[in-house]
Amino acid sequence: MSFRISLGQYVSTDSVIHRLDPRTKICASLAVMVAVFAIHTPAQLALGFACVLGVVMLARIPAHRVIESVAPVCFMLAVLGLFNLFLTNTGDVLGALGPIRITTDGVRAALLYSLRLVIGVLAAMLLLLSTTPAQLTDGFEALLAPLARVGLPGHELAMVFSLMLRFIPTLADEASALVDAQTARGGALGEGSPVKRARAIVPLVIALLASSLHHANDLSRALDARCYEGGATRSHWHPLRMRGRDWTALALTCCYVAALIALG
Repeated sequence: MSFRISLGQYVSTDSVIHRLDPRTKICASLAVMVAVFAIHTPAQLALGFACVLGVVMLARIPAHRVIESVAPVCFMLAVLGLFNLFLTNTGDVLGALGPIRITTDGVRAALLYSLRLVIGVLAAMLLLLSTTPAQLTDGFEALLAPLARVGLPGHELAMVFSLMLRFIPTLADEASALVDAQTARGGALGEGSPVKRARAIVPLVIALLASSLHHANDLSRALDARCYEGGATRSHWHPLRMRGRDWTALALTCCYVAALIALG
């Protein structure tokens, strides 16, 4: 059993999207993800997919990497779409199976709500696939810097985000090793009744929690050894600079949101 993560891993290509400032990509991605909740018509849905798929093509990211990244989330959205399909009872009845009725509003909700979230997922994955963890950290730190004026630790929040990105693959690899070790001892997670499977997960969770605490302890010692101090002013090896292409990208994002609202 493998827990190796391909979700949002950086893909290095020489594209105009990769060369954008991370702050530009973060703001544009957040705008697209928030704007999906304004999608209520097929025309808006078509515009959203056309724009986000066009950006994916500009990023020159292989199609199989994009599919691998969004497939797990799309599966969850498909399951949620089935709930909308079977639990929405308003509208004209298209078919019935006992107490379960499929209506026009149910079909519309199942397709519209699931597909519009796919646009947001693609925007988020594009951000992760085209931006390195270090660039993401620098971008979030720069965007959160004004919070320091009101007493909120912007730098520390950005660092926590960076550490989260750093240790997710590590914990995934350790979970895979723990599952393999448990399987070798005859305690496979995928065998037996649901209750037995649930009980088999408990030792795995406990071992993974112990490993996480061990990593946290080592990390705290490493920070102390390097005299890390929260809130201290730091310089950057690669300072962030907004260029003409960044302002153009932000302007195009604003045009997209305005067109989406106009179509609604």
